[in-house]
Amino acid sequence: MTLHLPDANGTLRAYEPRTEPLAVTRESPGSAFTSRTVFSAAHVVADPYADTTPDGPAAVDWDATLAFRRHLWSHGLGVAEAMDTAQRGMGLDWAGAAELIRRSAAEAKAAGGRIACGVGTDQLTGGTLAEVRAAYEEQLAVVEESGAQAILMASRALAATAKSPEDYLEVYGHLLRQATEPVILHWLGPMFDPALEGYWGSSDLDAATDTFLEVIAAHPDKVDGIKVSLLDAQREIDLRRRLPQGVRCYTGDDFNYPELIAGDDQGFSHALLGIFDPLGPLAAEAVRVLDTGNTEGFRALLDPTVELSRHLFQAPTRFYKTGVVFLAWLAGHQSHFTMVGGLQSARSLPHFARAYELADGLGLFPDPKLAEERMRNLLSLYGVNR
Repeated sequence: MTLHLPDANGTLRAYEPRTEPLAVTRESPGSAFTSRTVFSAAHVVADPYADTTPDGPAAVDWDATLAFRRHLWSHGLGVAEAMDTAQRGMGLDWAGAAELIRRSAAEAKAAGGRIACGVGTDQLTGGTLAEVRAAYEEQLAVVEESGAQAILMASRALAATAKSPEDYLEVYGHLLRQATEPVILHWLGPMFDPALEGYWGSSDLDAATDTFLEVIAAHPDKVDGIKVSLLDAQREIDLRRRLPQGVRCYTGDDFNYPELIAGDDQGFSHALLGIFDPLGPLAAEAVRVLDTGNTEGFRALLDPTVELSRHLFQAPTRFYKTGVVFLAWLAGHQSHFTMVGGLQSARSLPHFARAYELADGLGLFPDPKLAEERMRNLLSLYGVNR
């Protein structure tokens, strides 16, 4: 049946939903990838019946949250846990993140899935450099005790406290010396979190890059790789060409990921992406095609998804999580469209309508009829009754 979807001008347009999903969206066992290491950052599922407030502790539906991670593992993807996609600092506090890390790491062991977890300083709102180090150390201990790989995330507290590039060199050097296994360093740009403006000691990205590389060069044996989320493909390419031998570049560029993963004659990026949360099965199939050496086939599968990703990650980029959870609801991975922190209100109805249209056009919904019914219910809730 025809849906009438609102656009940004307040007018309704007719849309005919797809009747069959893309074949790869159906659950199937996933073999390990051979050419790239690929993580999907994963969202959390809120408990819709919890009596809470946007600024209260997160109420998480643990069964649905862990089920979604099993879905990603079933397709061969690694899970990047307790990251920005899981609403760290936007509804999920450190206490909730610590429980998420412990539960997901235990589930990864049971499922045989790969997992890496975010280490930050979100216990703090400010503080001295010593307090920032201590907060990082506390979180690093939780991740290492869980048996997961650590991802050292950018810190709002460090950005607020550091006075120079040397402060970053001191804090990160201290943490890397303490880490028992190689970690992933995460550079998250201010488009994802405005509080991270000037990270690595400068708003000049060339100067910041030099400091970032200095940290890595001093501890190459403790850095498995870097995750770059700056939404600047050429800067990522330039950066990965300057990495020490053996240090991976994990793209976090949700605007340009197909070309960065495909690479060029001087190298390629691995992946740690929020967009692979809704694209999981399709992204996994694309990487398996790439494993055979078929770059054109990889691009043919993944290039059409970029329009959806750019839509979800449009400014204000930090609210992309709302679109990710919205698509998880339409796809049947959860029974409701509720988010921790009340973040389901962060995008407009026209934004949701376009996300549905793009995702449905790609065949991402395992049950297109269910997605249509849920979209129709949402439209009705907003007063669109045609």
